[in-house]
Amino acid sequence: MSNAARTYLVAYDISDDDTRSDVSNLLQTFGDRIQYSVFLIDTKPAKMIRIRRELVDAIDAWSDSVLICELGDSSGSESRLTWIGKQRIRSRGSFIL
Repeated sequence: MSNAARTYLVAYDISDDDTRSDVSNLLQTFGDRIQYSVFLIDTKPAKMIRIRRELVDAIDAWSDSVLICELGDSSGSESRLTWIGKQRIRSRGSFIL
C-alpha cells in the first residue's frame, strides 16, 4: 500500500439527527464538505483506515449508510470531479472543477 496521500469522496445517508451530526463533525475534522452529506478528504491510506473505524463505531449499520470512494492521488494532477453550477473551494485553496 502506497504511503502517498489519496483523495476520498465520502457520502452518507443517516436518518438519526444526533448520529448524522456526529458523522458530519467527524468528517469535517478531516476534510471539506462539498455537498450537504458529501465530503472530500485528502489523507494517507492508513489514516483513512482509522477514519473508517470511527465511522463504523458511529453509525447503526442496520439503518445508516456511508459510501467511501477512493478517487486517486491527491496531488490534483488529474481532475476526477466535474461540477455543473456553483463551484466549491476546498480548504487547501484549490477549486474543484
